[in-house]
Amino acid sequence: MTNPVLVEVVRSDFVESTHRGALVVTAPDGSVRFAAGDVERPVYPRSSNKPLQAVGMLRAGLTIGDEELALGCGSHNGEPGHVEGVLSMLSRAGLTEDALACPPAFPLHEPSMLAAAGKRRAAMNCSGKHAAMLMTCVQLGWPTEDYAAATHPLQEVVRATVADLTSETIETVGVDGCGAPLFAFSLTGLARSFGRLVTAMGGPDRRVADAVRAHPWRVAGTGREDTVLMRNIEGLLVKGGAEGVHAFALPDGTALAVKIDDGAARARIPLLLATLRHLGIDPGDEAADLARDAVLGGGKRVGELRVVGGLFG
Repeated sequence: MTNPVLVEVVRSDFVESTHRGALVVTAPDGSVRFAAGDVERPVYPRSSNKPLQAVGMLRAGLTIGDEELALGCGSHNGEPGHVEGVLSMLSRAGLTEDALACPPAFPLHEPSMLAAAGKRRAAMNCSGKHAAMLMTCVQLGWPTEDYAAATHPLQEVVRATVADLTSETIETVGVDGCGAPLFAFSLTGLARSFGRLVTAMGGPDRRVADAVRAHPWRVAGTGREDTVLMRNIEGLLVKGGAEGVHAFALPDGTALAVKIDDGAARARIPLLLATLRHLGIDPGDEAADLARDAVLGGGKRVGELRVVGGLFG
């Protein structure tokens, strides 16, 4: 199945580029409300998977504060507060930064990057997740040296949790950019899992959703899409991932998942904003600005990222 064009890049009133992809909206009961493209084919959800991984850690028995839990779900900027949070999590587990399996990196946040002395593991955007994984291992008495191996007890619990939340069998396991295991499943499963988190009556599922929504800066950081969206839309749970993946859920359990075929990050936010408006949600000017300045010429806005007409009928 060839996925449809979802977003056009318009420069000076000329369509310069197009992005194909797949998008699904699920109802609170998990049924498909709208779909464009192949939403049943397994994809790698990348960092959109992090809230599901965090549920697995809680189900395994992790004891953790809400701000730390949000950081454990995050793809953070590497700002000083993010790095300090990661180091604090490791310290409470009796570990140092060297225990992290994620690679060293510069902060994503430009002022923090310019102030950095060099690359470090705690500044890598997935370090919060890795710190939470290490905390889980220490608290449960599991080995920490190979915690990122797919056969480690922690990752087996996480895999089972992801399968439960998506209601799908995990047949393909890869390695994410941060070195942790990555499970392939459908966009429909991703959307349904987000809907389950926000509508859960309690337990680990709801705790993850509530922690992320209560501490959006720890999930991303200054100026980042997920932080801006959650600060401006009450009750929204949203998490992006690499290679053009994004997912969100509204408080009633209505949820979205999108994957851009060519992996372009720039095409995701226009689709999220258009879907929110289609669902009757005003994302606000700050959120809309995330997409407005994507097509510049000489430092000025000369075009736009445009969702194809008639996408929602």
